[in-house]
Amino acid sequence: MNVGLFGGTFDPIHRGHMAVARAAAKKFRLQKIYFVPSSLPPHRQGHPLTPYHHRFAMVTLATRGKKGFIPSSLEAPNGSSFSYSIDTVRALKRELGKRDRVYFIIGIDAFMDIAKWHRAEALLREADFIVVSRPGYALADVARALPRVVRPYPKVKAGGKPTLARAAVHFLLDVKAPVSATQVRTAARRGKALGRFVDPAVAEYIKKTGLYRSG
Repeated sequence: MNVGLFGGTFDPIHRGHMAVARAAAKKFRLQKIYFVPSSLPPHRQGHPLTPYHHRFAMVTLATRGKKGFIPSSLEAPNGSSFSYSIDTVRALKRELGKRDRVYFIIGIDAFMDIAKWHRAEALLREADFIVVSRPGYALADVARALPRVVRPYPKVKAGGKPTLARAAVHFLLDVKAPVSATQVRTAARRGKALGRFVDPAVAEYIKKTGLYRSG
């Protein structure tokens, strides 16, 4: 079984995230996608986050009734420890069968810093990566972002999956998801309708809880 792991702050989860998940599921035949809100992501130090329980609740609402889309608490708060992706992937794999294949879904912007991630080389060997691209990026950019020991061999085919030494990276193109969490938070702060940005249940949750109305 092919299984997707889609992590992020999801502050909040929006229609762009869902479009990416649907496109990844279709192209790579993912039977399940686990949506994993980060508790304390190391790359977001110094940036305020909405409390985890709110973000997890919104992920639960956004995925409700959608076959194969599963909210996951793999990165639920654990004291003051950071949420490292290598630990999350390994925890998920312990819950799956030995023949199941994990695909780590990530945006191109985040992937460009992958070499700086905690135990990046080990992470790239633990799971396939689905890199969600956008205009202005090419497969060669993805290759250059990798740690040297897992970079592609000299000849890289255009499109599809590059031949990597010890990693599998796939390109996901043409996902139309012109929504950002910043747009949602700004609209909520101004009291605007959120229906075009997020699932109706998420919009209602934001309205009832008053999330993003200040700050």
